Amino acid sequence: MTQAVYRPCVGIIVFNAAGQVWLGQRAGTRAPHNWQFPQGGIDAGEDALAASRRELEEETGIRSVALLGQTPDWIHYDFPPQVIESGGARGFRGQKQLWFAYRFLGSDDEIDLAAHHQVEFDAWRWVDIQEAIEAVVPFKRSVYEQVAKAFAPLVSN
Repeated sequence: MTQAVYRPCVGIIVFNAAGQVWLGQRAGTRAPHNWQFPQGGIDAGEDALAASRRELEEETGIRSVALLGQTPDWIHYDFPPQVIESGGARGFRGQKQLWFAYRFLGSDDEIDLAAHHQVEFDAWRWVDIQEAIEAVVPFKRSVYEQVAKAFAPLVSN
């Protein structure tokens, strides 16, 4: 059996009551462009919605959320050559992601970046979505722009 070209993943945007989004700084990654939204792979046989909740809790500790929406289709991106050459692509050309938007219902003290044994983020902050687009690695920027556009109607100002 051949491996899929694009790894199936989920991406998660969490909005607070002010319409800002949760943004995490990737652990052990140098600036600039070392901030991103929670994301992760969909396990074999796992539903994408369940994967989004699992990844969100593992990476951030966040559990108190209400689903606002999801992208209707997969959003694909290719890894740049340096990611493939470093082994970070794990044999994939890129990722295909279903994105989920949640409203955060808890308080900031619920956020626990060490909630899972594999720490993904070492800092976090609430930001306007445009700042998130500018803070992510350039090869993911078009994905973030598509997701921001898809979820723009969900943001309450």
